[in-house]
Amino acid sequence: MKPVVSIGNQDFKSIRENNYFYVDKTDFIREWWENSDIATLITRPRRFGKTLNMSMLEYFFSVKYAGNSNIFEGLSIWNNKKYHELQGSYPVIFFSFADIKADTFKNARMEIIHKLVTLYDNYSFLRASGKLHDKSISFFDAVNDQMDDASAALAINHISYYLYLYYGKKVIILLDEYDTPLQEAYINDYWSEMSSFIRNLFNSAFKTNPYMERGIMTGITRISKESIFSDLNNLEVVTTTSEKYKTAFGFTEKEVKDALAKFGLSENMDKVKTWYDGFCFGSSKDIYNPWSVTKYLDSGKFGRYWANTSSNSLVGKIIKEGTPEIKTAMEDLLAGKQIEATIDEEIVFNQLDQDDTATWSLLLASGYLRVDVMPECGNEELEDIYKLSLTNFEVKKMFQKMFQGWFKNVSFHYNAFIKALLIGDVDYMNYYMNKIALQTFSSFDTGKHPSDASEPERFYHGFVLGLVAEFTDKYHITSNRESGFGRYDVMMEPLENTLPAFVLEFKVINPVKEKNLKETLKNALSQIDEKAYDTELLARGIAKEKIRHYGFAFEGKNVLIG
Repeated sequence: MKPVVSIGNQDFKSIRENNYFYVDKTDFIREWWENSDIATLITRPRRFGKTLNMSMLEYFFSVKYAGNSNIFEGLSIWNNKKYHELQGSYPVIFFSFADIKADTFKNARMEIIHKLVTLYDNYSFLRASGKLHDKSISFFDAVNDQMDDASAALAINHISYYLYLYYGKKVIILLDEYDTPLQEAYINDYWSEMSSFIRNLFNSAFKTNPYMERGIMTGITRISKESIFSDLNNLEVVTTTSEKYKTAFGFTEKEVKDALAKFGLSENMDKVKTWYDGFCFGSSKDIYNPWSVTKYLDSGKFGRYWANTSSNSLVGKIIKEGTPEIKTAMEDLLAGKQIEATIDEEIVFNQLDQDDTATWSLLLASGYLRVDVMPECGNEELEDIYKLSLTNFEVKKMFQKMFQGWFKNVSFHYNAFIKALLIGDVDYMNYYMNKIALQTFSSFDTGKHPSDASEPERFYHGFVLGLVAEFTDKYHITSNRESGFGRYDVMMEPLENTLPAFVLEFKVINPVKEKNLKETLKNALSQIDEKAYDTELLARGIAKEKIRHYGFAFEGKNVLIG
């Protein structure tokens, strides 16, 4: 009989007591304890078992669960008898920021404050224990929804002291998804207030806390030290490129094979690998997405499970508002190619709209990209250059859906424009493009001081990604590449002989040289001929009469196609 998969269950005790499907990750307890790091930050993509592992740590170490050693019997950690005496031996503070997703700083701060108040409520027995002096009792009572920032920053530090007084042992602090409120702050434009508030809280809890035995934070990203961790020089940071804990999150290939065998699905291993493999942690190259694998085990059907667990709003924002170079590189990635990029694992959120390095670093940390080739050691010129590709088929499908959605959200049908392009219906193309430009131009703009000239460029590169996603099975689409005597804007090379090829040129009106959009359009079409952009298509055996030229002329949000 195959095991029961408890979808979404992140409570270790519930999974073990009910004998639900579980992949043994308890060796993480041993590895973390023997590393002896005081404060650790572990970054992994979302839905990679971070919360379940933190729950596992709480049930193992917390004095509240001293009588629950049975849930560890038969697992890796219980094979080592010296760890039996550690189970249930420490006071543990465990809380999560996973649900801090407010659209304003005021609301986000209120939600964090409420978590601190709830934490104190859970330890209300300390107040009447006789262990606290009057000043401690006064602070305990001051932890409420109206407390100021200074009191909030000290709340975890102080509750650690109170637990130390009560149990006679230092505490273990577990903070899950530490960076969720910071990502939301960036998306909703209250980064500076949130980063300042969080910085003080973390410093007090994890650095200047003499009553913390050890602490762990988990998250998706490693926020830059200057932004959040400037005072935490005791922090051991474990990212996706680190060797520590490389198999503690996500499923190894052996674990996936064993799971498929239990569910009678071994014959589908190759397809599971195509869809859900590809994550790289340290030197471990074949790490599978645990959320998607368990969803597949439960349903027996392949799908974009991981990609559908959140709105991917941050990823969509940074690509849509990114530079043309970002969008061009995404074309290559969708085509199955590698890109070369500089990576800095310390993410600087307030540079995402102006620094491509920050964008690629975020996509790598979030699991959308994988490292195919590491930088060359000892080569200073290439020391930060990584070769990257899309992680797997599921991620590719997610991006295709995202790029199509950028234009399908408008009130006019994107597919109708595609058909008009193929049959040469210029009137409908003009009608559609003016509608879509009016509704979506601003969402493709970026930067603090955007220029009118750059807006159409960002728009058309985003538009091309929509074409790429829509036409993957019919065309090889590239933009801003060399052909003839210059660089064309967009080229659509058919994958079968029956379809026409296209060369598209985008131009913003030059009021010094052109009186109106008609002249701009004429210059766009002339440039295709003068620069011999057809050269690449002709060299590949496509007949001249099968190549169509289109010019797109922009003036503000007005578009003329011909």
